Amino acid sequence: MTNLTDLGVAAIRDGVAKGDFSAREVAEAFNAAVASADALNAFIVKTPEKALEAADAIDAKRARGEALGTLGGVPIGMKDLFATNGTQTTAASHILEGFIPPYESTVSQKLWDAGAGMLGKLNLDQFAMGSANETSYFGNVISPWRRPDDTAPLAPGGSSGGSSAAIAARLCPAATGTDTGGSIRQPAAFTGISGIKPTYGRCSRWGVVAFASSLDQAGPMARDVRDCAIMLEAMAGFDAKDATSLDLDVPAWEKSLSADLKGKRIGIPREYRVDGMDDDVVRVYEAGIQWLKDAGAEIVDISLPHSQYALPAYYIIAPAEASSNLARYDGVRYGLRDLPQGANLQEMYAATRAEGFGPEVKRRIMIGTYVLSAGFYDAYYTQAQKVRTLIARDFEEAFQKCDVILAPTAPSAAFGLGEKSADPLAMYLNDVFAVPASLAGLPAMSVPGGLNKDGLPLGLQIIGPALDEQAVLNAGLAIEERAGFTARPEKWW
Repeated sequence: MTNLTDLGVAAIRDGVAKGDFSAREVAEAFNAAVASADALNAFIVKTPEKALEAADAIDAKRARGEALGTLGGVPIGMKDLFATNGTQTTAASHILEGFIPPYESTVSQKLWDAGAGMLGKLNLDQFAMGSANETSYFGNVISPWRRPDDTAPLAPGGSSGGSSAAIAARLCPAATGTDTGGSIRQPAAFTGISGIKPTYGRCSRWGVVAFASSLDQAGPMARDVRDCAIMLEAMAGFDAKDATSLDLDVPAWEKSLSADLKGKRIGIPREYRVDGMDDDVVRVYEAGIQWLKDAGAEIVDISLPHSQYALPAYYIIAPAEASSNLARYDGVRYGLRDLPQGANLQEMYAATRAEGFGPEVKRRIMIGTYVLSAGFYDAYYTQAQKVRTLIARDFEEAFQKCDVILAPTAPSAAFGLGEKSADPLAMYLNDVFAVPASLAGLPAMSVPGGLNKDGLPLGLQIIGPALDEQAVLNAGLAIEERAGFTARPEKWW
């Protein structure tokens, strides 16, 4: 029998439905893989019993001849930002350690309803703030990839680094991620997998620990485009509990997948060809343009003139929203409480937050509080929102000339853990290609494009118009078929 952990979502779903293997066999195989991979630190909590329970329910349904659901028999990883009823949910922060929600996030409930099972809660950057998975209270996630003849641990990307590392290491066939400024796409690029951030509002934010509410969007991560389409269909849909949820039918993305791009126009933004770009990134980007041409698309030159201001605007808006959202962690209602002897209420707040939040979270709260303060609100926050509007307008104008946009996902391949942590600005620059689509709320996907000279994965990013996830997935499929990316990390863990 094929090694079950080498199978993706579609292969597992179809194999279970046909009876080639049982859902329990699949769950047992992935549970064993998770149990043997502690060196990666991808999981904060393991839930082998939940994976088996879901698998047994699917096997029983099959025995009765009932429909198994679109994810019947597929065990997945759940980023520890999604509330899971009865299972600890921490956002990788000490301030929420021990918090066990009495409710289920809308996205995770939809996945369980579709027949998926949970292998565990995946590690991430604390409160999803980071680009390297170095800010988790529960320790760094280690990428399964390594440079040749070098044992230095590499970053799996952030914030969804636990998700990307687990999928690349075959600990799960797919996982949930969240993307605020690139946190699905950049980790996918660093670990040689696929991931899509759908249009803002496609997936409910209810039950997802908030970072920046106008930017946060859940999405799937998997090893290929088809598996992302299957996952996204299960995750998406209207939710009355989320005021930003879009009341739209969920398209049949998997059924409509097509790598034939005849008649489609691919926009190449001149601003994304920056001086001093990594040679390997340029090479893969040029290859991506050629692959889309080969798929029948026409390549058109476009301009996104305000892209250069996206990163500073993002690092004003996101911390501002974070400082507001994270004010709820005060030691009163849930999570950590640090109550020094004889402390009053204000002193308890201060002690709890000082103990519970990590340095990067504190940094962003301080930046956010500063830009929202009376003397600086108009100078920073109002200006950043104006820039955001201009960036969205740039995309609207570009999509009058093209159907999707091709860009690099990240400016480099994975870097070593600790290499950039001393310089927050160098770390923030990792999101330079990912942030514009987030500010505009557009669907964007990363697919593997090739390897750099050190044998590490590089991603290509496709950005589409609002609500046109199909165009993004189709272009991703065209690249996937032509790139022929089959590289995987050599097992050392």
